[in-house]
Amino acid sequence: MSQYKVNYKIWLEKEAKVFGQGPKEILELIEETGSLHQAAQKMNMSYSQAWNLIKTLEERLGFKLISTQAGGRGGGGSSLTEESQQLLKKYSRFIQEAEKSLKEIEEKFF
Repeated sequence: MSQYKVNYKIWLEKEAKVFGQGPKEILELIEETGSLHQAAQKMNMSYSQAWNLIKTLEERLGFKLISTQAGGRGGGGSSLTEESQQLLKKYSRFIQEAEKSLKEIEEKFF
């Protein structure tokens, strides 16, 4: 067993960082809870921080990540757009393959 462990972070960029582990996590939590507010709470973020993050990412990516419905009698909520679901799926699969490959390379060298 090696005493070394390879550590890394992987994210997508355009002109700036547009998608990584944090955005992945908040989108998964929105999908799970149906709420940006609840997703933010689970990540120990304020709603305004989460909202600003989503808006910044949407601007950088060039498409909407979530659809929101205002509260009221039936309650509000948030859901992922089709583009957001596809990005989340592709990024998650990419990360799984990258981790597998990096683990193999780590074992080869360390």
